[in-house]
Amino acid sequence: MRRTKAEAEATRSRILNAAERMFYAKGVSNTTLEEVAKAAGVTRGAIYWHFANKTDLFLALYDAVPLPQEDMIAREIETEASDTLAIVESATADWLDMLARDEQRQRILAIMLRCDYDSEMSAVLDRQKEMDERHDALLERAFARALERSQLQVTWTPASAARTLRWTMMGLCTEWLLFGRRFDLAAEGRDALRHLFASFRPVQPAESAA
Repeated sequence: MRRTKAEAEATRSRILNAAERMFYAKGVSNTTLEEVAKAAGVTRGAIYWHFANKTDLFLALYDAVPLPQEDMIAREIETEASDTLAIVESATADWLDMLARDEQRQRILAIMLRCDYDSEMSAVLDRQKEMDERHDALLERAFARALERSQLQVTWTPASAARTLRWTMMGLCTEWLLFGRRFDLAAEGRDALRHLFASFRPVQPAESAA
């Protein structure tokens, strides 16, 4: 029984790997399940054993790209006397580092960015909306804590800061993945985040001359 379960998991992994390759090469809408089955060396029935349809298969790939360290951020922003903005900046910068190193993550995100979200893929948009809302809520909570601790510039609201950070991250990743990786994502991404988070912080009064 254990061997059967292990074999089933191995088959599922082969299907996911094949789908990742085919979706990346041809796009999701132009790839059939028959082509995925052939690339994986399995029958179409084997795919339906593990996945209800192409959307379900796509969502399984989608789930392989988690958001930046959500649990860690949620815990640490509640720590007394913590530098909340430093926690969020570090987590998002680390995620960019991870993306720059992880070729599988790069392929999956590129597939997502290129996908034609027609009616067949509408469930993916629903999942994206759900994840965005959860991520935005976490970031807003973090920026609200920063505001309570006088760590956030009062010209920002928690909501506007959260949205601006998400847009910055999306812009960096989209341009890097879709337009030839023509800049150093880890280094230049950290630099962009450093400037953005500097704008979040209260302006320190200049020291008066002696």
